[in-house]
Amino acid sequence: MHPRTFAALPVGLALAAILGWSPARADDEAHIPNLVGTWVGENRTVSDKKGYRIWGTKTVEITEQQDRRFRGHFTYAGGTKSFFGVIYPDDISFTWVASDSHGYNHGRILGPDRIAACYVESGPEATAGCADLTRKK
Repeated sequence: MHPRTFAALPVGLALAAILGWSPARADDEAHIPNLVGTWVGENRTVSDKKGYRIWGTKTVEITEQQDRRFRGHFTYAGGTKSFFGVIYPDDISFTWVASDSHGYNHGRILGPDRIAACYVESGPEATAGCADLTRKK
């Protein structure tokens, strides 16, 4: 290690302590929200081609989760689509994508059994919409 780097180490550690940073620990995974389950809610969208729409019930099934990574599928008026995604380190935000899609689904965990999932797509088929979803018990 270079002498200047070694001399800066205490300053860096002090700064990390002040900012509340700590190295990741194995028990951090215990705090990751579990999204596995069936989520149901109403899907509302807006686009140039279709205007403001309410699509009725949207069902999202998250079938598996390993740490912050998850997989599932959802049903909508046009059929069923598989996806995979991640939960961000804030333990509130998530994103999922589908191999055959042009947009992204961004979401927020609103409670233990409530999420909001919002889809955005640009280009000729541009659309934006959100579904407020509740986990079925």
